Amino acid sequence: MSKIIGRRGIHCFKKLNFASFTSVSASLIEKGQNRVIDASLTLIRERAKLKGELVRLLGGAKASTSLLGVPLGHNSSFLQGPAFAPPRIREAIWCGSTNSSTEEGKELKDPRVLTDVGDVPVQEIRDCGVDDDRLMNVISESVKLVMEEEPLRPLVLGGDHSISYPVVRAVSEKLGGPVDILHFDAHPDIYDCFEGNKYSHASSFARIMEGGYARRLLQVGIRSINQEGREQGKRFGVEQYEMRTFSKDREILENLKLGEGVKGVYISIDVDCLDPAFAPGVSHIEPGGLSFRDVLNILHNLQADVVGADVVEFNPQRDTVDGMTAMVAAKLVRELAAKISK
Repeated sequence: MSKIIGRRGIHCFKKLNFASFTSVSASLIEKGQNRVIDASLTLIRERAKLKGELVRLLGGAKASTSLLGVPLGHNSSFLQGPAFAPPRIREAIWCGSTNSSTEEGKELKDPRVLTDVGDVPVQEIRDCGVDDDRLMNVISESVKLVMEEEPLRPLVLGGDHSISYPVVRAVSEKLGGPVDILHFDAHPDIYDCFEGNKYSHASSFARIMEGGYARRLLQVGIRSINQEGREQGKRFGVEQYEMRTFSKDREILENLKLGEGVKGVYISIDVDCLDPAFAPGVSHIEPGGLSFRDVLNILHNLQADVVGADVVEFNPQRDTVDGMTAMVAAKLVRELAAKISK
């Protein structure tokens, strides 16, 4: 009998000890997560302050583009390679195979045109067990830290397209109202909840429109859309320009004037908006897309105050011809920087 009681006593002690240990561990884990998040935001804050002070010291800039990398790939529905894109895009921007001027004549080496505040350490944050709700908040806060340093405006390097939701949310909240969005993509990314993931890269614009962060959403290059995509588009009043009618819509798209009555214009470019002949390094290859010059013509002719932008869904793991798609993504970044800076 005493042996049985002894065993039971030891078992109860172990249960109590384990419960106490679990409670302590949860508390320690949360403190650890908070420290990692605080350190991540501090890093972005200090870099943004440094770059903002430099631009203000040089003077003459009403708006200056600042790169912010968000190497997130786990919300992809197919491949997670876009998480590796930001460093490859940076490398291509400065690789030396072309000069540092944009087509409109702006000099990228001028900090008043382009600076860089580094990456949000997405993987380190996730390794601590931080869930996507908090991670999205960290991304939003990082964007706001950039915007606090006038005249910096964020140009975000993805990552998969799920990052557009926290970025646009941050831009809208920081500016105090909705923006107009010009969205280049093969897909509308407006599923209500794709594969059970509300933060899926296929659902980012549903979250944006639900939140009231955009007044108008124009989607250009669409050629992979199903019934739900069309119904969601109608629900949110999205202006969807499909590739099957692009020749008819070209004149409208090359003479856009956006942003009147709102806080500005946000541009989101999914690299798969381009025909794969121009950009094969993407996760979802959809033939029949835009040419690179089609996209630049729309950007160059756009009349708008561009307050932020992103370039997403470049997948280095599928790139070919010695980094061709990296150079394409870098060229998009360069021309967006010219559009933002003034």
